[in-house]
Amino acid sequence: MKWVLLALLLLTVLILIILITKVKIFIDYFHGNDNDHLKITVKAWGGLIKYKVDIPVIKIDDNSPTIVAEQKIHTGPNENMKQEKISQVDKTDLLNSINDFKHLVTHVAGLHKIIRGFLRKVTLRKIEWHTMVGVGDAAATGVITGAFWAVKGGLIGVLSHYMKLKDMPVMSITPSFQHAVSITSFKCMIQVRVGHAILAGIKLVKYWKGGWPEFKTKPLSVLSGDKTNTV
Repeated sequence: MKWVLLALLLLTVLILIILITKVKIFIDYFHGNDNDHLKITVKAWGGLIKYKVDIPVIKIDDNSPTIVAEQKIHTGPNENMKQEKISQVDKTDLLNSINDFKHLVTHVAGLHKIIRGFLRKVTLRKIEWHTMVGVGDAAATGVITGAFWAVKGGLIGVLSHYMKLKDMPVMSITPSFQHAVSITSFKCMIQVRVGHAILAGIKLVKYWKGGWPEFKTKPLSVLSGDKTNTV
């Protein structure tokens, strides 16, 4: 009997630890003219649990209307490379994703409320967003620079409305009046407790209605390697 109680106690403590665990998601995106690089790192327990998706090249395929992404996945504290793949996403994938989202909205009562409630628990920190832009014409570059400031301000306003914005964003826009340039660097850290994510998932199940829909795509199909060629 004592061993059963001890096992239940240890299981309860383990569940509590998992529920209060904070997961940190680091997003690092760089766009420089025709080159794109995206890195997403997920950490928990001080880096003891670590998962990193490194997509060094994102471009339009020259031979077909698809987006090509080279992808590297690293896991563990030492970031041992697990796999390397090349993914292609076409308009069919995009349309299927839109269709699946419509199904989700239809089948979950109060989906927007559930998402808003979850995002209120999410903390957004360390936003750095720097841009250099130019089209080779001084007047047009000035107009575009002003438009970029409006877009950045609007997006940050939306994010701060739905999430907890802890740090003041560091942003800059550098106009290039003489040359055509398009360079953007964006970094941020998203922090959320596992318990809040689990609670949001439970609410999705609780308020599900109308039976199970037929999704046309799998969750995170691009990042998980669906429709990819292994290198």
